[in-house]
This record gives sequence, C-alpha cells and structure tokens, in this order.
Amino acid sequence: MPSLVISSPRPAMRLLKAGAGTLLLGGAALATPQVLAEDIAIACGAGDSSDYCPALAEQWAEKTGNTVDVISTPNDATEKLSLYQQLLGSQSSDIDVLLIDIVWPGLLDDHLVDLSEYLPADATEGFFPALVDNNTIDGRLVAMPWYTDAGVLYYRKDLLEKYGHEIPETWRELTDTAEAIQAAEREAGNGDFWGFSFQGRAYEGLTCNALEWVASHAGGTLVDEEGEVTIDNPRAAAALDLAASWVGSISPEGALNHTEEETRGIFQSGNALFLRNWPYVWALANGEGSEVAGKIGMAPLPHGPEGESRATLGGWNVAVSRYSEHPALAADLAAYITAAPQQKAHAVKMGRNPTIEALYQDEEVLASNPAMGDLYESLAGGVPRPSAVTGDAYARVSNAFFNRTHQVLSGDLDGAGAVRQLGRELERLGRRGW
Repeated sequence: MPSLVISSPRPAMRLLKAGAGTLLLGGAALATPQVLAEDIAIACGAGDSSDYCPALAEQWAEKTGNTVDVISTPNDATEKLSLYQQLLGSQSSDIDVLLIDIVWPGLLDDHLVDLSEYLPADATEGFFPALVDNNTIDGRLVAMPWYTDAGVLYYRKDLLEKYGHEIPETWRELTDTAEAIQAAEREAGNGDFWGFSFQGRAYEGLTCNALEWVASHAGGTLVDEEGEVTIDNPRAAAALDLAASWVGSISPEGALNHTEEETRGIFQSGNALFLRNWPYVWALANGEGSEVAGKIGMAPLPHGPEGESRATLGGWNVAVSRYSEHPALAADLAAYITAAPQQKAHAVKMGRNPTIEALYQDEEVLASNPAMGDLYESLAGGVPRPSAVTGDAYARVSNAFFNRTHQVLSGDLDGAGAVRQLGRELERLGRRGW
C-alpha cells in the first residue's frame, strides 16, 4: 500500500492569511462570506513539472485567504487509487479535495459529496456533456471535469517526408511504414531507432492502448452499455495478435514494461518514428531541449480493416471527500480549479485539453497548440472505458484485460486464447449483475 506523502509547509505550498476570506467560483465572489480562514488539504499529482494542481491551489488560497496543504500522490494511477481507497475507506478527514481519474467516479462515489449541493445550478454549463454524465452517478455530481485526454498518434513528419511515406490510416499501414523507415534509419547509423513506441506495461495504460486496438478493429469495447461481455470475437483477437507482432520488431522488447513517460522519452530523444500517447506530449516534445522540436505531427490513431479510428478517453476530475470537515470550501476549490480561466491557463502553459468546449475555439489556446482544435473531434467521439456500466467491478475488469493483453504481447497467449479466457473471466465477474 503506498504511503501518504504530505508536503512540508512552504510558502509555495502552504499559505496562511489573516482575516476573513471570500468564497470564489472561477474568480466571481459568492454571496456568503467566510467568517474565518480554514485549512483545506488537496491531493494533487506527484508535484513535478507536469503537475499544475499546486499552482492553482496556491492561487485559490491567495484569493480566499484560506490555507491549502498540497499533498503529493503517486503518478501511477493504480497506486494513486489504492491510496485513495485506503484513506476514504478509513473515513479519514485528512484530505478534502481529490484529483480522480475518469474511470473512478463509479468506484468512489459512495465516498464523495454531491457537488450540486454546494455549487450553483449552472456550474457544469459549457462542459462536454459526456464528461458531466461520466461524473454523475445515480443523479449525484461527484466530480467536476478538469482536463480530458484521448489517445493520439505522434509522428516524425520530417522522416515521413524524407522517405516518401504518408501518415498511416490503418494499423497495417503503420506497421509497414515503421518497418521500412526503421530499417532505413538503422542503416544510416541510428542503431537505437524504433518504428513505434507504445505503453505495454501491465497497467491501466495498456487497457487504454488495447481498447483502441480492439475498438478500431470493430471488436467491441469489452462490455457494452447493456452490461453484455463482447470481447470474445475474432476481430478483437486479430487486433491483439497484430499488436504482439510489433514487440521485438518495430517496438523494443522493453515496451512490455513501458508507461507514458518511457515512451515519450524514446520519441523525444529522436529514436522513434511513431508514438501512441496523450496530448500532453505535444508541448514537451516541442519544448526546449527536445531533439524533435518542430519535426513532429499529431494525427488520429489508425484503425483496423473493418473499423474506424477510436481513441480511449482519459482525463482527470476534481472531487470532494464526504469526510471533509469543510465541504463547502472544498467544493469551491474544486470549482475554482475547473473554471474556464484556470482551464485556459492549464491548456496554454501545460498543453492540457480543456473540458469546456468553448476553449477549443479560443485564440490563445489554439496559438499555444494549433493541434488543439484538431483534437476536438477525437475528444467528442472518443471511446470510454466500461467503468460506468461495471461500477465497482471496473478495476477487476481492467486488470483482467491488461493482464491477458500483456500475455499476448509477451508471447504466452495468442489473441484467440486471450479473448476466450477474458470473456469467461468477465462473464463470471458480471454474472450477478454489475
């Protein structure tokens, strides 16, 4: 079980203001004044350069006169969830505000407050409806959407042009192009060059990758909206077999243990033609010190012979623990973080995709990342993981999926055997209803 790491009080992390504060929602003062400053704890990310949560918590503290304790949590989503389950299961009041993954509302809803009890009726106006729906469990708004993601394909536009290849539209085209350019680059002297980098470790990230492979082959989405298990079919098996053919061929053997950052490192160092990752990579790969700055493009993920491009939806939301001693203040902090001005700054400075639709037409947002506008359709039509329909069982569903997929990538199972076993596992999990 991961341990809780609480930041030591520092001016940048812990702000104590004298006197009365004012509740804010996206910069607009609410009618009810706060009598005394309070201490609010928020569980952010790992506190590294990609974590914008501490800066926003700091801003809110300065505006309201409250104290904010920023608590660092593991980057790994599985470890973060375990930490949350430990804290919430013990009904701890140590954390007021939590950042939760897009697939966790159904898992954690019993421990989260209904934000609609504390926020104005129009608090979710302008957000992607699908994301608000995702965060609404049994009529309760348990989280505010902060930023969203969808899997995308990064490519070296300079190398495609150099060798006369087009951006691949199918997985087979990606495979063939990667093989050809990998061979040419190695012959030219770059022995560390690979055709395709993806997240192959047995974790939630592999669920995201594999769901894209399967769905884009018209192989279903594991469990459909009615709760029926759909994974045991030839198209899903073919998708997994194709992915297995990449390991040791156009992708390194190490892909079996790669997460987002390892794959970004390979691509950003100039040693991969294609990369499957999330939109956050764009700003980093085009940043100072990147070997591929100005040489890359972003495109929708490829599809199978009978499917369409499908991108797994990701993203993070801001929730309030039902064990908070200050739920109204905590809800105000959640609303501040997810309000349009803060989402715009997050998009411009960190390249994160807003959950407010109008920001995809904002000139400053588009100037910071011209590809942001192109992402709108991928985000609006992304494929969700079956977390809403499977509820509390989703963690076990995902675990079964990424473990069977990893066995295929490792050569321990073929695609047909994996989807057959997976189908039986999921049928057992859902036998009495999700």
